[in-house]
Amino acid sequence: MSNKPLVYLAFIILVLGGGLLIGASNMPGDWYQSLAKPSFNPPNWVFAPVWSILYIIVGVVGARTWLTLRRSMAMRLWFAQLIFNFAWSPVFFGLKDPTSAVIIILGLLISVAGFIAVSWRQDRTAALLFMPYLAWVAFATALNAAIIALN
Repeated sequence: MSNKPLVYLAFIILVLGGGLLIGASNMPGDWYQSLAKPSFNPPNWVFAPVWSILYIIVGVVGARTWLTLRRSMAMRLWFAQLIFNFAWSPVFFGLKDPTSAVIIILGLLISVAGFIAVSWRQDRTAALLFMPYLAWVAFATALNAAIIALN
């Protein structure tokens, strides 16, 4: 019997569980509510479902990469993006430091784009699955930068 389903489950639990735990530990509070936000800022309720879907996708892509390209640059970039992703909320919301958070999210953006670039030939499906993630992180980067500019 193959352990593939367990690998997928483990990666989804790692990413979705880690993301939800970090999100619940770093909730936007009064400080965030008091910030001036750009006109393109979505309502707060949008973030949890979007991130939950993206975290499942990130977990699936991580499992695919682990099963086929474990010792590759793609796997290293996958882990790098996860570290940047998990670091952002504690810095932005926990430390109330949007300037440091924008540096972290730029690292996230670069690592996600890098993953797509290096995976394109070896696992096109994984690269394509990361496209919505790249788009959302680019949007989040613009949002983070706009909050800095407005405050």
